[in-house]
Amino acid sequence: MIRLFQFPPAMGLPNASGFCLKLETWLRMAGLPYENVYTMNLGRAPKGKLPFIIDDGTTLADSSFIIDHLTKRHGVTLDDHLDRGERAQSLLLQRTLEEHAYWCVLYFRWADDRFWPATHEAFFAGMGAPYKWFVPKLARQGMVKQVKAAGIGRHSADEITALGMRDIDAIATVLGDKPFLFGEPSSVDASAYGMLANVVFVDLDLPFKTLIERDYPSLVRYCERMRDVYWRS
Repeated sequence: MIRLFQFPPAMGLPNASGFCLKLETWLRMAGLPYENVYTMNLGRAPKGKLPFIIDDGTTLADSSFIIDHLTKRHGVTLDDHLDRGERAQSLLLQRTLEEHAYWCVLYFRWADDRFWPATHEAFFAGMGAPYKWFVPKLARQGMVKQVKAAGIGRHSADEITALGMRDIDAIATVLGDKPFLFGEPSSVDASAYGMLANVVFVDLDLPFKTLIERDYPSLVRYCERMRDVYWRS
């Protein structure tokens, strides 16, 4: 059985990491049995990040590489209905979500003083002494450094909101009135759910959440649909 190493549930979600939630959602969509191994220890992670898996003795990191491996090894047909153009669009959507929108959300969670207390509570509330006295601060400093290195953290909060909402508008435009991004479920829906659920279903009034609820109800319904279909149990 596939062993999925990821962060424990947080913020009212199966996972508050967009990439962990993406991968577990994909496993459910693909119908592959797996076992969760919850951990906060990145020391075992091959690339120093979660998630990673062990599949029949093979250790793999990075959600996209993992999905590619599992698709080939287990004959997953989730994307077989996509034509070449749709596969190209899927890749572009994935890049938008995971390499831009992701950083916008990360900024507000870790760098914005308005939302840091909730992030601290979600990830470090159960941490004992002496670690609770310095680990949260070091973790926050590290995340803020990453956000700045990615470029997003160099902008103002209003500018980041504007940039992120362009991504949201693009995703909503592609979705249109379809139940899933390309009509039938495909792998990019797992990526979209991983990132969007971490805004829509988290009890934090991030600017993105307020604007999505007001201007993009189709995306809220989309997230609810993904949750209802793949996360009933």
